[in-house]
Order: sequence, then C-alpha cells, then structure tokens
Amino acid sequence: VNAEEACETDELRPLKKAKIVADEKSSDEGEGATVLEKDNEKNSAETEPADNVLAEPDRSPKISNLKDATVLEKYNEKKSAETEPADDVHAEPDKSLKIHPREKMLIDFREKLYLAPLTTVGNLPFRRVCKTLGADVTCGEMAMCTNLLQGQASEWALLRRHSSEDLFGVQICGAYPDTIARTVELIEKECTVDFIDFNMGCPIDIVVDKGAGSFLLTKPLRMKGIIQAASGTVDKPITVKVRTGFFGGKNRIDSLIADIGSWGATAVTIHGRSRQQRYSKLADWDYIYQCAQKAPRTLQVLGNGDIFSYLDWNNRKTDCPELSTCMIARGALIKPWLFTEIKEQRHWDISSQERLNILKEYVRFGLEHWGSDKKGVETTRHFLLEWLSYACRYIPVGLLDVIPQRLNWRPPSYYGRDDLETL
Repeated sequence: VNAEEACETDELRPLKKAKIVADEKSSDEGEGATVLEKDNEKNSAETEPADNVLAEPDRSPKISNLKDATVLEKYNEKKSAETEPADDVHAEPDKSLKIHPREKMLIDFREKLYLAPLTTVGNLPFRRVCKTLGADVTCGEMAMCTNLLQGQASEWALLRRHSSEDLFGVQICGAYPDTIARTVELIEKECTVDFIDFNMGCPIDIVVDKGAGSFLLTKPLRMKGIIQAASGTVDKPITVKVRTGFFGGKNRIDSLIADIGSWGATAVTIHGRSRQQRYSKLADWDYIYQCAQKAPRTLQVLGNGDIFSYLDWNNRKTDCPELSTCMIARGALIKPWLFTEIKEQRHWDISSQERLNILKEYVRFGLEHWGSDKKGVETTRHFLLEWLSYACRYIPVGLLDVIPQRLNWRPPSYYGRDDLETL
C-alpha cells in the first residue's frame, strides 16, 4: 500500500522548473544573466576547497602555442628555484651508505691518562674514584660476547657508564667474526659509548680455551676477520688490546702492527708481556717501542705495563715519542692517586686520613651503584675487599729509602707514622 501511494505521489509531483530558459525575451535578459552568474559562482564554490578563501590568482602566462609552453616551463622552474631553499638542511641522509673507515670520528689518545679495563676491580664506583683523581679515559670491564648475546643482565651491567665518564669505552671479548659483529651492533644500539675495545690479550685459561683472548694471537686471519667485521658494522672507533705474543720469546705483534691499522682499528694497546708470562717479570718496553716505530701514522699505539710513578710515565714518553700515551692498570689499583701525581709531576706523600677518605668515597659510590640494602652492602664490601688486596701493597713515600717504589716490590712489615697508616 505504501509503495502504491509513493508511486501516486511521484506522478502527481510537478516537474522542476528550468533555471534558465533559452528563448527568454529581451526584457528578461538582465534577470537571466544574474541567475547565470549565481549558478556559476555556486558551481565554482563546490569545486574549489572551502578554506581557500584568500587564494592567490594565477599569474602564470597563458599558453597560445608551443613557444609559449616552453616559456611557461622555464617560468615554473625559475619560480620553484626561488621558493625552495638553496641548501636543504633538514633533508634525511641516505642511510643505505656506510661511511668509509677513514671518515670515522677518531679519538685522540695523545697525552691522555687512560685507566685500563680491569676485571673485577675496574667497576663503575672504582672508575668514578679514578675520575675524581685525574683519569681522562676510562673503559669498562671485559665482557664476553656470548654472554651479552644471551642477554645476561650481569654481563650487560659491565657496560654501564656514569655521567662523569666523559670519554668512555667498553671492552668485549669474542672468538668469531659473526659473534663480534652482532655484539657490536647491539652495543651501538643499546649503549652510549665513545669507542669499542677488543681484548686479544687476556691470558685466563677459561677464555683462551674458548678461542678468544690471547689465543687470537696465533690466528692472524681470524684477527683480521674480527676487526674488519666490527669496523664494517658500526661507526664507533675500534681499538684493540694485545700482548707481545702467545709464547715467551716468540713475539709477533711487530709483524702484524701495519695490518691492524689497515683492517680498520684506530688504536692498539700493547701489553709488554706474553700470554705465557702472565704478570711475572717486567714488561718489555723496548719491544713496545719497536712496534710503535713500525706502526703507520693512522694507527695510534699505546703502551701498557709497570707504570707506577710520574717518572715512569715521563721516561716512556721521552724514550719513544711515537707512543700516543701509556695505559695505567695495576698502578691505579695500588694507588689510584697516580693520575694526580702524573698531572702535577710530583710524588704525593699522601696521609693515612686522605687514603681513608678515598675508601669512604668508594663505599659511597658503591652504595649508590649497587644499592644500600643488604644485598648492596654485601656487594660493596666484596668489591672493596678485592680492591684492598691490591691497595695493601702501597708503601708510604715517607718510609721509602729509594724513591719511587717499583710495582714488583713486596712491602716488608713496617710501622707507619700513625696507627691508621700501620693499619
């Protein structure tokens, strides 16, 4: 019924009146023109955007022929050149292109006091203490690549950086190029570091048995693969730490020093002992000098071993100007104020109270880092005792018959100038 009613109403609906009649009389021409203008305005309003109220009129020249079209193209090119900035500052760079190793940002280690990466004792609180006493460059403890890739929280904690460490690097240890490449890629993504150091000199059996550390000194091709893989993966500067060789009396770094620079490393630190020698006897600085003199200019060479006073520092730098700097390791464990002595060029006869204040500062930093709960206190005490096992070797300057003290000396029993110094 409704459908029939709708049909009836449609039939009865009057037809729409045409807006414009073609055969209008001349008397209605003015009114018809007005209606036509209104209709044109309505159509143009529907086609143009509503918010384009103050649209600029088209000032481009009209096209009449092919010559005018060519003129119009030149006009548009000139117009676009005027409106676009000359140098697109905010243009997104092409991330598909890797920078060349020679274009990488380098770190100048010359004359800087470099605190070596120290396993167990070189934790973040200890590095903070050394920074307050004058260290310029700090490096985190050695972290194993396999543990980092497995996501071990304790291993990733070794890569943490404090805000006071203005020039900071991390040291990693691995046996194969693919493992190293994936690790450095993660480090660059997740950590804020200035350089990445590869440990190719660790003498510990558990590391060497896995094909890492000092074992790489017997595999030059694998060394090449590791350095090239890391250098081609990340833009951070790559440094290497090595020993003179694997076996005593069979030094081989001098034959590899030129290649290490061409493989992509920006600096190499040479510990003047072999893997077989461990930490016994004195470091062979003559061999370090020999390697520094053979190194290319693009490769910075750092020496490491037995730096225990500002005189040792001065002698090493004077004997071999090619050395960029000297790395300080066990000397900083025994007396962390060694950095102050080098900068001030003096033997600091530090008092027992000043030494105790340094320990207090370390404990405060430790509780901030590991927490002040029961677990944090136990951790801080553990690492404090580890450090004191080295610090007890220090002999006060005022009690020495021969100055300066040597790193391989073992102090006899003595009474200090006060009870705290004896303790």
